[in-house]
Amino acid sequence: MIKSLALSAALCLSALSAFAVGVTHYVAIHVDENDPQVMNMALNNAANTRSYYESVGDEVIIEIVAYGPGLNMLVKGKSPVADRIATMSLEDENISFAACGNTHRNMSKKAGKDVVMLSEAVMVPSGVVRLIELQENGYAYVRP
Repeated sequence: MIKSLALSAALCLSALSAFAVGVTHYVAIHVDENDPQVMNMALNNAANTRSYYESVGDEVIIEIVAYGPGLNMLVKGKSPVADRIATMSLEDENISFAACGNTHRNMSKKAGKDVVMLSEAVMVPSGVVRLIELQENGYAYVRP
């Protein structure tokens, strides 16, 4: 009986210590609206998530994926959150910004010239496909 209690206690402690070790979390944040409030909420979600996980000794990898009207979040000279994106990118190497190539191509065609993206933006072939890939790879999905 005492041996089984000791074994149970040891197993519980080892299980708890597994939680005490820093864990890496993965988060995909979706932006598809040309609304500064939504864009700021997405950035707030990223900042608050990072703050929380840092406070408990964990790491978080965050990718913000913008497509459709939300791509304006990443358009140079048009983004209402460009300064926040620049600051966040400098402060945290674990945050990235994916720009939908389909939307970019359509925007550029409509504008009659190449639409320039923020330097922080990484072009992906499709924003929707990127979100699917991230979720298939274990990313939690957040839509502000």
